[in-house]
Amino acid sequence: MRFKDKAVVVTGGATGIGRAMCLRFAREGAAVVINYSKSKTDADEVVSEIEGAGGRALAVQADVSIDRQARNLISKSVDHFGRLDLLINNAGWTRFIPHHDLESLSDEVLENTWAVIVKGSIYCIRAAVPQLKAAGDASIINTTSIAAYSARGSSLIYVAAKSALAGITKALARALAPEIRVNAIAPGFVDTGFVNWTPEVLEELQKPTRLGRKIVPEEIADAALYLAADAKSTTGQTILVDAGDAALG
Repeated sequence: MRFKDKAVVVTGGATGIGRAMCLRFAREGAAVVINYSKSKTDADEVVSEIEGAGGRALAVQADVSIDRQARNLISKSVDHFGRLDLLINNAGWTRFIPHHDLESLSDEVLENTWAVIVKGSIYCIRAAVPQLKAAGDASIINTTSIAAYSARGSSLIYVAAKSALAGITKALARALAPEIRVNAIAPGFVDTGFVNWTPEVLEELQKPTRLGRKIVPEEIADAALYLAADAKSTTGQTILVDAGDAALG
């Protein structure tokens, strides 16, 4: 078990990619905190699945875009499990808006997308750094997106927010070294129901990749485990799990 006796916080951990990450780290012996904002039932199901397999898990409600709630998430996690070895900033928010449709970028869409992805990650990192330093051999993983590299995505502000998170990853890797490694994962299209795509766009996105297969959440979780448990000399890097989309066009 590569994460035995260690503790992990996964924001947005109740569904989709976050859920796969929680289950993956639990199988590797980690105590896992499943953060959720509104998906309580889903979060409780992840806890039940982990505990049913003999693992340790805790669901904590927090809107990470609010600083005091992000701090409370980290505080509750450490109080419960006694340590924090890995923070995965996976929480996101978006709405599908074609990039040319600038008039539909309402203040709500602009502010919510930026608040959860960018501010939420910073809030959680700020709260977690002292605990991560105390643990030793700790790391942070940010879930960015292929959108940060392709300039395609659910909305213009989503591209901007994920691009900002990629920049934050590199800046903090420099600032927090050598105590804490900071890396990121940029998934390609993973059909988790996260985005309100139109049927036409969804059909286009679901076309076979250059590898002839779909990307699934478990593959993103595997990349996270590699960065946290094995890549001890890796920091400031982003792994693209996109079936070659960015490299091959």
